Amino acid sequence: MGGLVACSSGSNAPKAADLGSDPALMGIKTAWTTKIGQVDFPLSVPVKGNVITLAGSNGTVVSMDASSGATLWQLNLGGGVSAGVGSDGRYAAIVNRENELVTMEAGRELWRSRLTTQVFTAPLVAGARVFVLGADRSVSAFDALSGKKLWSDQRPGEALVLRQAGVLSAVGNTLIVGLAGRLAGLNPLNGAVVWEAPIATPRGTNDVERLVDLVAGVSRDAQVVCARAFQAAVGCVNTTRGNVIWKQTAAGSVGLQGDDKLVYGVEEDGRLMAWRLADGGSAWSSDRLRYRHLSAPLVLGRSVVVGDESGLVHFVSRSDGSLLTRRPTDGSAVRVTPVAAGQTLVVVTRNGTVLGFQPE
Repeated sequence: MGGLVACSSGSNAPKAADLGSDPALMGIKTAWTTKIGQVDFPLSVPVKGNVITLAGSNGTVVSMDASSGATLWQLNLGGGVSAGVGSDGRYAAIVNRENELVTMEAGRELWRSRLTTQVFTAPLVAGARVFVLGADRSVSAFDALSGKKLWSDQRPGEALVLRQAGVLSAVGNTLIVGLAGRLAGLNPLNGAVVWEAPIATPRGTNDVERLVDLVAGVSRDAQVVCARAFQAAVGCVNTTRGNVIWKQTAAGSVGLQGDDKLVYGVEEDGRLMAWRLADGGSAWSSDRLRYRHLSAPLVLGRSVVVGDESGLVHFVSRSDGSLLTRRPTDGSAVRVTPVAAGQTLVVVTRNGTVLGFQPE
């Protein structure tokens, strides 16, 4: 099995245009900052109320109160992390570089289980179970308390896979999984496939051109889930019936987020896009942040928030993509998708700085 890094840049890459002065159309303050250690793996930051759970590449896992930045518990698991974190507020789980699934509760380790495949996607913790999506398209379920494997489903693998997080989520009683270019609904009790919906179909003459993995970060409105296929398409699926509502050609490598009217995404060149949730038509696009290697977006109030490779956090208007304001971090890339916990926007940089932003 081969691997492929989703993004790269070089000396010949186009240069981003000057941002100009900060429009300062929103009042945002830095409420707190802390450090968790360098982050060089696909980190997911689960949110439960005001509580966030994070991990650094050195194996330190920390639960924090997002309103104050205070540490609730911290545990050093030793070694590195390859995928994490998943949490339901009680249990938390990561996959380490020894290919072990490690599950914790209230700052203490419960159990470890060695996996048979590489994992780049944070475990999903839901319904007292821990679900794992392997790079070989396998999906497994474990009892969160005991670590007993409950079931495993193996799908045909591909010659190449993305070394970034894929789609693993839940809608009601359905486990939502990205399998190559398809969004699939699984029965969480036994792993049986209930439906499959194609977002993109592999094309081309070589393995790289045929790579259409779904990437982490989905937009959800009620029973409708929208996802991105790597460098191929975006599309929305009704998870009750398992049918594709619409799909559009798109060339991006990070996930989506949306509201009840629009779905927002970032193309590979940094263009911000908004598609209509109802039919996939273009609502607006903005090239003000092109070539800045943006994170996946977060919908927050009247803004869409993205981070860039220089550590800036940009707030743009949900209605037309115009710039509202921006805030600096530590100068290292914002690759982790920003999250909202209560009244706090949480941003994590590659160098491991965690910042809490709040309205002024």
